[in-house]
Amino acid sequence: MKTAMRIDAHQHFWDVSKLNYPWMPPGDSVLRRNYLPEDLAPILEQHHFDGTVVVQANVVTEETWWLLDLASRHDLILGVVAWVDLTDDRLGETLDWCRQHAKFKGVRHIVHDEPDLRWLLRPDVLRGLRELAARDIPYDLLLRPLHLPLIPELAGEVPGLRMVIDHIAKPLIAEHRLEPWAQDMEIVAKIPGMHCKLSGMITEADHDNWSAQDLTPYVQHILKLFPPDRLMFGSDWPVCKLAGSWKQVLAAFTQACGPLPQAERNKILGETAQKFYGLIPLPASNPGEP
Repeated sequence: MKTAMRIDAHQHFWDVSKLNYPWMPPGDSVLRRNYLPEDLAPILEQHHFDGTVVVQANVVTEETWWLLDLASRHDLILGVVAWVDLTDDRLGETLDWCRQHAKFKGVRHIVHDEPDLRWLLRPDVLRGLRELAARDIPYDLLLRPLHLPLIPELAGEVPGLRMVIDHIAKPLIAEHRLEPWAQDMEIVAKIPGMHCKLSGMITEADHDNWSAQDLTPYVQHILKLFPPDRLMFGSDWPVCKLAGSWKQVLAAFTQACGPLPQAERNKILGETAQKFYGLIPLPASNPGEP
């Protein structure tokens, strides 16, 4: 019997000689070096993971084409969640170019860095999100807790948009605060088809003094709100290295979840991501740039 695919549904690659990443910590940060597929491959193999979904970390199309090219050359990359300019009048054309690459699987924007709290509800952004919905392209929501009240309105404005919340919306784990995040997540979880990634949590805890117990109240709340077929595990590697290793992320996730039936664990550790993003373990060709 074939075992279920195990997929890291959220991680990043970058080459700091090719692009600048303004969000990275200044100085001699552990993040300011190249992180490429050959760095992650042995980690995935050691932990019996079949592949990953690589997610954008920059807001330039040069990174989009680079990630898609990288995916065409590395089988461990099962899908790419890329950046596109949602406000661009030529967005539809850009999306159609991206969709020629079999491993283009979604779009994300760094919403929580936008000065405008209501950026997601701007008319030009909504127009772009409707282009995604029309093509059945998933959208990753990179939010902080203060953005969560906007999401029900967004779902009403763009019906049919398939959405997943990254990093459980970055609650204030270091401060051990649950509200208003917990109540807002309860509302958002009721949106039909809404998914959530159990990812990016250790970097929201105290980087130097965290434990799985710090994550447990947040993870258990998410497990109550979302069924396993709407949840995905993600390492957020290499950003996680600010607070711990890939292995520590997986261990903390396992401990915070507690005992789960194997069928539910299989969904969170791969099957949900495979279905949501439509992942197939096949290499893809690069159509070139528009």
